[in-house]
Amino acid sequence: MSDSAPVETAGSHTRLVRVLRGGEELVANLALAAMVLLPLAEIVVRPVFSGGIPGSISFVQHLTLCVGFLGAALAAREGKLIALATATFLPAGGTRQATEVFAAFVGTAVSTILATAAYAFMRLELEDGTTIAAGVPVWVALAVLPASFAAIALRLTWRASEGWGGRAVAAVGILVGLWLGLTDGILEAAPIWPLILLVLAAAVLGAPIFTILGGAAVLLYMGDGDLPVIVAIETYSLNTSPYLPAIPLFTLAGFVLAEGNASERLLRVFRAGVGWIPGGTAIVCVGLCAFFTVFTGGSGVTILALGGLLFPALLKDGYRERFSLGLLTASGSLGLLFPPAMPLILYAIVARVAPDDLFVAGIGPGILLVGLTAAWGVREGLSTGAGRHRFRGAELRSALWEAKWELSIPFVVLGVLYSGFATLVETAAFTALYAAIIQGGIHRDFSLGRGLHSAFSECVVLVGGVLIILGVAVGFTAYLNDADVPYLIVEWAQENVGSRLAFLLGLNLFLLLVGCVMDIFSATFVVVPLIVPVAEQFGINPLHLGIIFIANLELGFLTPPVGLNLFLASYRFDRPLLEVYRASLPLLAILGFGVLVITYVPWLTLGLLEWLGRV
Repeated sequence: MSDSAPVETAGSHTRLVRVLRGGEELVANLALAAMVLLPLAEIVVRPVFSGGIPGSISFVQHLTLCVGFLGAALAAREGKLIALATATFLPAGGTRQATEVFAAFVGTAVSTILATAAYAFMRLELEDGTTIAAGVPVWVALAVLPASFAAIALRLTWRASEGWGGRAVAAVGILVGLWLGLTDGILEAAPIWPLILLVLAAAVLGAPIFTILGGAAVLLYMGDGDLPVIVAIETYSLNTSPYLPAIPLFTLAGFVLAEGNASERLLRVFRAGVGWIPGGTAIVCVGLCAFFTVFTGGSGVTILALGGLLFPALLKDGYRERFSLGLLTASGSLGLLFPPAMPLILYAIVARVAPDDLFVAGIGPGILLVGLTAAWGVREGLSTGAGRHRFRGAELRSALWEAKWELSIPFVVLGVLYSGFATLVETAAFTALYAAIIQGGIHRDFSLGRGLHSAFSECVVLVGGVLIILGVAVGFTAYLNDADVPYLIVEWAQENVGSRLAFLLGLNLFLLLVGCVMDIFSATFVVVPLIVPVAEQFGINPLHLGIIFIANLELGFLTPPVGLNLFLASYRFDRPLLEVYRASLPLLAILGFGVLVITYVPWLTLGLLEWLGRV
């Protein structure tokens, strides 16, 4: 009896952990499902009842908050919070382990301070009694913030080390965070920059990106004698954006497509259509990667999801390994300029421009970058004689018919959006539903139960990793605005930058540097508010500025030493990082040329808008 008791206890503990993990995922997935259903219901109800569903917009916005931060907690559980990959340069062993514990200590401390700030904000809303709609209090939705930050702190502590000693050191970060977060005025008039440098060092060594922005924001406010609750308030203000819910919904559509065999059907279409051209298979890979990146938003998803399909296809057709590696690494971020890619929506939110205008503005530049990459594939085909596929009209017709539903998605999205019957968020929800019907109902690539559960779970984790960065970035940006940083930059530019041409050249270099060290999501919320006022002084259209910004950040994915695509390709294709660097350099130069064309030929961005009478 005594021997079986520990076994039974361990089994009960394991079951409890499974139940808790499953419950956490279930709540996040249900919140995302509600985000899909409410806008769809609004489309149906609004023509019948002129007011639509009372409070539906507000509920969807608060559900976005829940999905984002529950997803961030799940990402922390799985070790998928977005972080710099610079720590991988350190040799394995004691040094690496020590830096991981240090990064976890700082990340845990910052997460704990943010948890205390979010809890204080929740208490304020509880006292005020503000409601979302239909009598539902705001504090109920806000409760997800302190709970998620606390869960992240605990999970960073647990993942700090496999040994209890390292975890104990990281756990001290919780005590430090509580001390700093709960003691009023503790950092007032204290030197803040050493602490910020400590946070930056931790981020370089592997702490999640959100700890840089969140840590800098709370430390700067506390150094001025303010409470860290201001950061939580600003994080919540992101919730008021009417476009933000479109991001998880379009991303969900991408994951639904990835769960089925959509990539194989599209590969067949592109191969049948252009496989006869020199470099045809390379062109196919470029087009397919761009298509998927439009919806998944994160280039990492494209490389990880399609790499196993496309890399062997290129090698089988006789393309050189180095060329294939470089092509897929570069193609992983193509598509971010096509509607309705996530960076376009984010820029529209921050710069306060119409997202549908930005969608149109990105089409020409997006085609240019895809065309330049495809041209590199044609050159490879001509020089090496890599395999080509004989054109057969019957095969093309058959492939088009089989993939007609996937090929219709861009037209459905733009048609619904510009019809005037649906908002951007409602269009995103309809796109997710349409993708599910195609994959699960028409093609039956997966069971609607298991397949959708997988797509929902992966989407929640990815969106959580992004939205937690955006949330704390808003707090950091608010501090920069309070400190008049945008005004100071405008003043400096007026005194030191002599012309529009010089500003654009400096902007290219600056954004390339930003793209090397920052992810596109945090860069959007931190950098865009700083450059928009300066661009206005030089007469640069904000839509053109947005496309320049995204194109440069897209190039940053490919820029050594820390471009995200380089690390993901090294991981996915099991190749040394230096080999990936060498393979990607030609395409870095080619796409760099494309970015310069986009920058200095504004007609490429604005011409279609002018033709449509939108500028």
